[in-house]
Amino acid sequence: MKHIPNIISLLRMLLVVPIGWLILKESWGLAFILIFIAGFSDALDGYLARVYHWQSELGSILDPVADKLLLVVLFITLTLKGLIPEWLTILVVFRDLIILIGALCYQWLTKALKIKPLLSSKINTALQIIFILMLMAHIVITPLPESILHITQFLVALTTLYSGIAYVVGWTHYYKEYLSSTKEEQE
Repeated sequence: MKHIPNIISLLRMLLVVPIGWLILKESWGLAFILIFIAGFSDALDGYLARVYHWQSELGSILDPVADKLLLVVLFITLTLKGLIPEWLTILVVFRDLIILIGALCYQWLTKALKIKPLLSSKINTALQIIFILMLMAHIVITPLPESILHITQFLVALTTLYSGIAYVVGWTHYYKEYLSSTKEEQE
């Protein structure tokens, strides 16, 4: 039973290709349903892991990877369809690349990477999912006021910038602490 959250994360990863393909084929209704299922699965695996104490190191990697993979594909495909501005997608993808490169560098330098998402990153991911769902609802269900979509888009951009900077600042701080502790051990 403790592997259920990891299985849910893996299933979310499997939804990425069909969702991207459906968006490119403009099968908006089915894409919206699968995106909703993927968003719900993200909340569900986190809930199950926390409530039943089914957290694992594998899950701490699978869950954010599944989220990022899904969101990057969504942003890119929706940008290709002209529904999301290029600058926002570049910002989202660039932030994720900075986080990935930063994590790899930190692991390489310290051999001590513990993946723990920041609150700002969780808020950013939630806002990205909400923005995508709102955009899809705008297409599939009923047009939403443009001002609401613009405000949500602005909040996604703001939290993307903030969380990206927070990761860089955090890793710099942790690396300085690591250097101090290794220097003390050598003395």
